[in-house]
Amino acid sequence: MREFDKIADLQPLVGEPIGTSEWLLIDQARVNQFADATGDHQWIHVDAERAKEGPFGGTIAHGFLTLSLLPAFFATAFKINDVRSGLNYGLDKVRFIAPVPVGRRLRANFRLAAFDDLGNGGAQVKFEMTVECEGAQKPACIAESIMRLFA
Repeated sequence: MREFDKIADLQPLVGEPIGTSEWLLIDQARVNQFADATGDHQWIHVDAERAKEGPFGGTIAHGFLTLSLLPAFFATAFKINDVRSGLNYGLDKVRFIAPVPVGRRLRANFRLAAFDDLGNGGAQVKFEMTVECEGAQKPACIAESIMRLFA
């Protein structure tokens, strides 16, 4: 995990990679829990028998499940020591490029896309997150996450 002492240490790194998360297993239990939480019980996600005959040969994770793992990916990719509060400000350009077969592992690579000083030690930052699926040629998801960080 990469560490930064202060939020301001990110500013000169705009355009640079700043961290890669640990791998995270996407198992059927996680997919089923997400389906229960969101009410999205489409067969391609939760019906293993029917999904065997589907376009991917088995169940796949919801795209929004992949996206919802953003905090878990952040937690193992990098740390900014003086952040006392971080707020999700939104997302730009979310794309689900390739399916995530159940049983595969995901990890995210982060690039700092923008840094805007908010004063008083705070900043609005945009991270480009590329989620890779182990063994896949294309990323599972690419998204730009905007956060407000405060020291």
